[in-house]
Amino acid sequence: MAEPWPPYSSSSRGKKKRPRSPNDDATSSQGRTENSTSLEDNLIFSDTLIALQLMRTQFPKLEKVVTQPFILQSQLYSSVKDRTQVDRDLESLKKDRVLRVFKLNTGQDDHAIMFMDDYLKQVYVFPV
Repeated sequence: MAEPWPPYSSSSRGKKKRPRSPNDDATSSQGRTENSTSLEDNLIFSDTLIALQLMRTQFPKLEKVVTQPFILQSQLYSSVKDRTQVDRDLESLKKDRVLRVFKLNTGQDDHAIMFMDDYLKQVYVFPV
């Protein structure tokens, strides 16, 4: 008769290890819990969001200019293969109030994309 799977497995040193339980994954190596309210922990990352975050980090920082990072929608389209998925992701992120999308007055169909926290920083830097 076969024995059931043992509750502990032994390593080469003879020490016993406790098997992983589903609750072990609740806390990551950085000490975050499942109940974390951080934006990054609650989002499902997509190619669109990763491309936006990458472009955000590459936005030039000038000493005398106080402009928060923004990304042109055309830049995003050139970085992500599936334009339809980009449009779906943008709509979802706008609905979740993660992003703001602005129509640019260039005479073309240009849009600027800003993360909501960057937008709020920009608005509060120049109060009306």
